[in-house]
Amino acid sequence: MAGRSFQDLLSFLVLLLLCAKPGLGNVTGCIERERQALLHFKRGLVDDYGLLASWGDEHDTINCCNWRGVQCSNQSGHVIMLHLQAPRSEYAYKHLSLRGEISPSLLELDHLTHLDLSCNDLEGRHIPPFLGSLSRMQYLNLSHAYFALTVPTQLGNLSNLLSLDLSGSYYDLNSGNLEWLSRLSSLRHLDPSFVNLSEAIHWSQAINKLPSLIHLELHYCHLPPIPPLTSPSLSHVNSSIPLVFLDLSRNYLTSSIYQCLLNFSTTLLHLDLSLCHLNDSILEYAFGNMNSLEYLDLSWNYLTSSIYPWLLNFSTALLHLDLSLNDLSGSIPEYAFGNMSSLEYLDLHRSHLDDEIPDTIGDMGSLSYLDLSPNQLRGSILDTVGKMVLLSHLDLSDNQLQGSIPDTVGKMVLLSHLDLSRNQLQGSIPDIVGNMVSLEKLYLSHNHLQGEIPKSLSNLCNLQALELERNNLSGQLAPNFVACANDTLETLSLSDNQFSGSVPALIGFSSLRELHLDFNLLNGTLPESTIFEAHLFNLSQLFYLNLSSNSLTFNMSLEWVPPFQLDSLRLASCKLGPRFPSWLRTQNRLSELDISNSEISDVLPDWFWNVTSTVETLSISNNRIKGTLPNLSSKFGSFSNIDMSSNCFEGSIPQLPHAVRWLDLSNNKLSGYRLPNCWVQWERLVVLNLENNRFSGQIPNSFGSLRSIQTLHLRNNNLTGELPLSSKNCTSLRFIDLAKNRLSRKIPEWIGGSLPNLTVLNLGSNRFSGGICPELCQLKNIQILDLSSNNMLGVVPRCVGGFTAMTKKRSLVIAHNFSFAQVGDVIEVPKGTAYADALPQLIMNASYVDRALVKWKGREFEYKSTLGLVKSIDLSSNKLSGEIPKEVIDLVELVSLNLSRNNLTGRIPTRIGQLKSFEVLDLSQNQLFGEIPASLVEISGLSVLDLSDNNLFGKIPQGTQLQSFNIDSYKGNPALCGLPLLKKCSKDKIKQDSPTHNIEDKIQQDGNNMWFYVSVALGFIVGFWGMCGTLLLNNSWRYAYFQFLNKIKDWLYVIIAINMARLQRSLQS
Repeated sequence: MAGRSFQDLLSFLVLLLLCAKPGLGNVTGCIERERQALLHFKRGLVDDYGLLASWGDEHDTINCCNWRGVQCSNQSGHVIMLHLQAPRSEYAYKHLSLRGEISPSLLELDHLTHLDLSCNDLEGRHIPPFLGSLSRMQYLNLSHAYFALTVPTQLGNLSNLLSLDLSGSYYDLNSGNLEWLSRLSSLRHLDPSFVNLSEAIHWSQAINKLPSLIHLELHYCHLPPIPPLTSPSLSHVNSSIPLVFLDLSRNYLTSSIYQCLLNFSTTLLHLDLSLCHLNDSILEYAFGNMNSLEYLDLSWNYLTSSIYPWLLNFSTALLHLDLSLNDLSGSIPEYAFGNMSSLEYLDLHRSHLDDEIPDTIGDMGSLSYLDLSPNQLRGSILDTVGKMVLLSHLDLSDNQLQGSIPDTVGKMVLLSHLDLSRNQLQGSIPDIVGNMVSLEKLYLSHNHLQGEIPKSLSNLCNLQALELERNNLSGQLAPNFVACANDTLETLSLSDNQFSGSVPALIGFSSLRELHLDFNLLNGTLPESTIFEAHLFNLSQLFYLNLSSNSLTFNMSLEWVPPFQLDSLRLASCKLGPRFPSWLRTQNRLSELDISNSEISDVLPDWFWNVTSTVETLSISNNRIKGTLPNLSSKFGSFSNIDMSSNCFEGSIPQLPHAVRWLDLSNNKLSGYRLPNCWVQWERLVVLNLENNRFSGQIPNSFGSLRSIQTLHLRNNNLTGELPLSSKNCTSLRFIDLAKNRLSRKIPEWIGGSLPNLTVLNLGSNRFSGGICPELCQLKNIQILDLSSNNMLGVVPRCVGGFTAMTKKRSLVIAHNFSFAQVGDVIEVPKGTAYADALPQLIMNASYVDRALVKWKGREFEYKSTLGLVKSIDLSSNKLSGEIPKEVIDLVELVSLNLSRNNLTGRIPTRIGQLKSFEVLDLSQNQLFGEIPASLVEISGLSVLDLSDNNLFGKIPQGTQLQSFNIDSYKGNPALCGLPLLKKCSKDKIKQDSPTHNIEDKIQQDGNNMWFYVSVALGFIVGFWGMCGTLLLNNSWRYAYFQFLNKIKDWLYVIIAINMARLQRSLQS
């Protein structure tokens, strides 16, 4: 034993001497031939970011082994590693990449074992086949490097290769034959994710010939089905592959994959089959003896609740289980996860779960991650959640949970992420939340929580995000309410509450990135209600600031330079004016700017357009900004929503950004003999609002190029002519308001056939003539139809009953949503599933909430947030004739009907009372006759009624509703009587009618009287003789009857005598 120790010591001393003696253990400097090869390689690249600055050039004598990304062998000096992975930039999804091509000079590096060019930009070039000649290569990473075309088969010559990564190509990198893989006998790690393998029919054979393979990722490879097992080549597949990690996600897998999975069932620890279009059949055939499986991802498939009994097979070893985005409709069985004592990760989000959370969830003591959002879970949050003391992530958001937040959550001291937002939780935020000292993210927004923010939150020193918006929280914000987290807090959102008092100075929050305090009762520093520079001092990381809709005044010095560069700034309804805030000129990264209703009455400064060069959403509406608008085509970011409405701009419409989606220039003083005829340039436009300006001339034909347009507001201008035929190409239109112009001719028939999505059509107060074409009845989605104050002739078409949207309830808001994608990977959602709303964050959404003016009784009412509830037809002030079509009765959700000031005749439809949603009915100034239908009293919500100036007669039906209206509602109908009119109806005549009707009623009344007298006589005869006849004919009955009368007489005598005696005694006493 002592001899062995001596030998070890001697060996160590020899090695130490070798390493210490120069020239024996280490070669200084790289080999010149390889140095020149690297410089040649550098010349083929474009280095935009100076990543290879340390490499120098031919004249430098710097040791290449010290260059960035280069590593040499300590023994030979040969370059053995070239690690040039592009570093990330400060912007998401972007890298500081090298560009260009790979030089063959790399072949001089014949000792190279490690090559990493990942995340660079090779601009769609072919992977160089000569890389297959680097015979010593063990590690090759070309992932996310923008290679294209076919993977060279020469890579199969790298017989020493241990790891190959070709994943993440955003071009069409493909490989039609994977036979070359079989020569990589040492390969342990293989990742060709995103490589198109749709032509590689025998891909599974090639994989099974890799005896050392441990890690395999085939994510999104368009894998073809595996040929049937009857094939001789597959009947003896190699099941001895020691595969531990397998990722087949985002492929369209069929049942042919099941046998392939069985080959790896004994060794597999990690299996990802997400987004593979799998159904329940895989549960029975594919998993075999995967008793060692620790990680299982089956998300984004078509699995149902049948999976719960099957899960019992994995109750012991499984650590990670993801079943999200499946169709597990119904409740979670109590047995489903109760036996999974080792489970650490459980994700069931978007799985259509309902009912209550089972108590057994609390028995999963090893669980560290639990996500049950968003589903339809009901009931309360169980106290048993406190038993999961190892939990670090809990997400129950977007459910229907009620009750209060249980105090037991305070026991989860390791919890770092708690999301209970978008439920129906009540009560206050419990003080015990302050015990959760590991908490980093706390989301309680969109609930019904009340009270003040507990002081115990000041104990959460690791807090990064606090979101409490859209509750009923109140009280003042103490300066130190999250003081302990001043170095870590990144997001603070308290919007839409009832917080009052001053805005706390957030001086110490150097990490704060997002600040949302909008829609509260904050009023700045009392008593001035002012925001000073001190409130925002030191917020150098801030990129989102929202203080809208508070009573705040900004008072910044002209020289102030904010310490931040914002991405989003919202100060709507804060006082910034009257001058433009000069500190805005320092912000050069803004993508969203809202300073609407901020009391600015100034000319737009020239520097303002430098600020907007990156802006995608701009609102400066409801100010008093003056001047003309310059050419805006280069003033905005790529996706522009522009709202400059309600100002004092003059001149014509400027040139617009090519990608503008939403343009609102309404309520200004813009003018022009005609609108510009170049709308073909703005084919992406979704919303156009030019109402309340001074435009004249005809609507240009190029409007038909607006194929994406959904909302068009041109009301209250001086437009003339007819609607251009080209507008029929705007098939996405949902909202048209052209009222208060001088448009003429007939209303086009193509509106009904070409605009199927039309919800609002307002052509009122123009000069249209002709009849109402029946084609308009094809507008099944129409909710507001206004053709009033024109010169329309003819009848009201009977087909109005076909306005289907007026027979159904709809959402409150009419909002036009539109999306646009940024550069990046967009997830493909399986067709036919309910998961289309689970889009990646790379999809940017915008929404425009429309508004409409609905007119009655000479007044116009604007609807916006409740516009979806308004169902209105206004054909007033025309020259329409004929009767009111009975088909109107089918429009059971109709709220307003105005047919006044026409030449309509006939009677009011008898069943009009079936329109229970009626609030407004105006039939005045027509020639209607007959009685007012009695069914009108059944409409309890009727608030406006005008039947004046017609030929109605008879008594006004009795009912609280009809008698509550003013006399003016019935005036001009001489033959009407009854309340609220002063004219009373005759007592002996219910009706006051024409002579013809009186004669008919007299004859009918005489007939009724005769039959009345006949029936009375017959009743008397039958009753009298039925009684008396029986007594005359039957002796026993007659005797019993008179005996009964005698007894009655005696009984009455006794009762009267007794009561008289009692009365006398009471009087004597």
